[in-house]
Amino acid sequence: MQRLLCLVALGAIVVAAGASAAEPEYVTIKMEIDVAKPAKEVWAKVGGYCDISKWFNVDCKITSGNGDMGTVRVLAGGRVTEILVAKTDLSYGYTQPVREGQFYNLYHGFLEAKPVTATTSKLLYTLMYDISDKPDKAAKDADIAGRRTRFEMGLKNMKELAEK
Repeated sequence: MQRLLCLVALGAIVVAAGASAAEPEYVTIKMEIDVAKPAKEVWAKVGGYCDISKWFNVDCKITSGNGDMGTVRVLAGGRVTEILVAKTDLSYGYTQPVREGQFYNLYHGFLEAKPVTATTSKLLYTLMYDISDKPDKAAKDADIAGRRTRFEMGLKNMKELAEK
């Protein structure tokens, strides 16, 4: 009987914790830039999984894998870990894993070089994550704007590298 009471109490705690957690609020940030080079050439210059170091000015180290699905990269001196979860000839997608003791925002990024003509392409970068941990609309808007600004600069840097 005591074990049953403990299980019921534990269940009540889990339900209460879930009820007090914020509802997820997922946002998607879509960005793109035109590039005056064919998509395959663009991807060859900026599409490697650690090429982020070239266009985002951040250190990158592959800690696991060989560039295929499941490859893990570590950025910014180990502060950010990202796992390759999608890959095609001209794109990849990644996620950031759960970190103990921190809010999990289900962060995903997707980068693609999309052919437009035989000699031009677009770079598309999409971010998706949960902003429900932000205290109010102003903080949410500021977070979105800050990420958009940083990643649009990354797209501009990729364009410059690709068009050289």
